[in-house]
Parts: sequence; C-alpha cells; structure tokens
Amino acid sequence: MRLGIVGGGQLARMLALAAASLGVRCRVLEPAADACAAVAAEHIRAPYDDAAGLRRLADDADCVSFEFENVPVASLDYLVDHAPVFPSPKALATARDRLIEKTLFRTLGIPTAEFRAVDSRADLDAAVAALGLPAVLKTRTLGYDGKGQAVLRDAADLAAAWAKLGGVPLILEAFVPFAREVSVIAVRGRDGESAFYPLTENTHREGILHLSFSCANDEMQAPAQDYANRLLDALDYVGVLALELFEADGKLLANEFAPRVHNSGHWTIEGAETSQFENHVRAVLGLPLGRTNALGCSAMVNFIGRLPPREAVLRLPAVHLHDYAKQPRAGRKVGHATLRVTDAASLHAALPGLLALAESDVL
Repeated sequence: MRLGIVGGGQLARMLALAAASLGVRCRVLEPAADACAAVAAEHIRAPYDDAAGLRRLADDADCVSFEFENVPVASLDYLVDHAPVFPSPKALATARDRLIEKTLFRTLGIPTAEFRAVDSRADLDAAVAALGLPAVLKTRTLGYDGKGQAVLRDAADLAAAWAKLGGVPLILEAFVPFAREVSVIAVRGRDGESAFYPLTENTHREGILHLSFSCANDEMQAPAQDYANRLLDALDYVGVLALELFEADGKLLANEFAPRVHNSGHWTIEGAETSQFENHVRAVLGLPLGRTNALGCSAMVNFIGRLPPREAVLRLPAVHLHDYAKQPRAGRKVGHATLRVTDAASLHAALPGLLALAESDVL
C-alpha cells in the first residue's frame, strides 16, 4: 500500500515511520530541500499547490493525507479527483478558519468562550464593548504556535494589536481564566469505528507546547470524548483528530481542533498500545484501528530551538529521544522526548530531570 502526505515535516516523518512497520510506503510533497520526513519517505520537492507535484503525490496512492492545517484547501480539492483524501477537504476548511470552527462548536452544543467576528477597527471596538477585557484577538486563518494573535488587557492595547493584525479577517475571543489546558486525541476509521486516547494535560510557553502528560482516569475524559465524538460524526471524519480544550470552573470549553496527528499526542508512540501515528495510517487506509489504551503514565517534552546533548537525554531512565534532524532555530520544534513510567507518582518524580534538559535547549 502507498500513502501520500502533503507536508514533509516531523509529523509526516513520524507518520512514515509508523507506516513502514505496517508495510506501507509513503511519499511526501514538501517544498523545502531538507524535509525531515525524507528519512522515511520518498520526497517530492514542489510547492503545495503545484499541479505536477500533486499528481505525482497521488499517483498509485491508496490514500492522500496531510500533516498540517496550512495546506491550501484547493490542493486537496484537486487531489480528490485523483485519489481518496482523508481527512476531507471540508474538515480542513473548517479547522483553518477559527470563526467557522467556533460556529460549528456552538452548532454541535460544544461550549466555547464568547467570540465575535472582526473585519474592521469599528468591529474590534464593538466586540471589545460586548465581550469586555481581557480578550484575545486572533487571525481567523494561518495561526499556529501562538502566531497571529494578541492579548488585549486594557484599552491601550487595541491600537497596537490592530496595527499588528488588522487587514485580514479576525476573531475576538473572550479570555478564559482556565485551571488547565487539555486535549483529547480521537481516531475514526472509514467504517465509522472510533476510538479515543486518555486525556492529555498540556502546558504552553509563548504559544508553543512545552509539556504534555497523560494518565488514565482523568475526570474530564467523558465530556472531552463526547465533544470530540460530536465533531467526528458531524464531519464524517476519517483519521486522527485532536480537540484542544480549557478546563474552567469544573467545565470544559473547546478552544480549537486539529484535523491531523497532534503534538500533544506524541506520548502515544511509547505510551499507548497503538500510537496516534499508526492509528492515523490505519484509519485513512481503511485498516482496523489499534487499541488506544495507555501503557502506564507518560509525558512528552518539546525541545525548542535546539536539542540538548543527546547523551544527557539518553542517560535518563525511561526516556525516549526523538530527533527531527532539523537545523537549530529560535522558536522551532527540533525534537521531543517521552517519558513512560508505571504511575503518576513516578512520573512526577522523574519529570524534573527531563524538564531541566529542555530548559537548556531554548534559543
């Protein structure tokens, strides 16, 4: 079997590595010369909207998927005429636009923070008057890892935020004083079978995921899973989907969803019976889903900017290193490490050593 992937970054790399163990060959479309997925996949070097590159990607592919949201929807629409595409272009289009995404949440009865569309400075003033401050102003599309947004804490912040972000469609969201950020990774097959991983608790720094950890029996598992299932059914979804949520006042509010494998699910490589990457490959190719139960308790720490010394990471017990073979650069995810132990107490005892190394890598 052959799987085509639009994008050749670390998510495509981990998909291709998982696919290889199933006897599935992968091909990626990526304009960068140093695509880190090329270690495990054929690399087609072309822009994401290049017709010839897209045709090569789809040639004899059993399915085409994608690794990130900033793929042009038009490219997926083109690919649909040449190969099955999962998740669907509709799912991608919904996740790419925060206003469409939030509106779908509300339609499905999934709670969110209050929000307003902002297309002009007058709209911004009216939205602030309606929602109050603090609030978060975001671009509706092309935002990730904290990019394309500004926190408004008082009226003096509006002019600078508008100067920074104005000129494109925006959305203003009420600020949520959350107790924690969580995510649920879900997977749905072509036959409609679905499965869910244990809830993950996440910590971000400057908008970039820093730490995730997951232990079974989280009290918020049931509502998170219910909300994710509503999305899967509404979108007739195929593949892995991640739903990010805030926990506030004992309830969950949906923040956004990602129609792909997700950074907060990297712990599943060592920490679950079947990783999110293998299950995505299984789902989009119409293969039976693997079990999603956790193997003990796990944590994942991102390495941002540059990797700490390899030997120092590998000396830590129960730690697994994932080096993306990327050049160091400020704010860039260049690798991660996972920690898997038997119980929550052991996890929290072992985390400080790994976190200390992660602190040393930041550029």
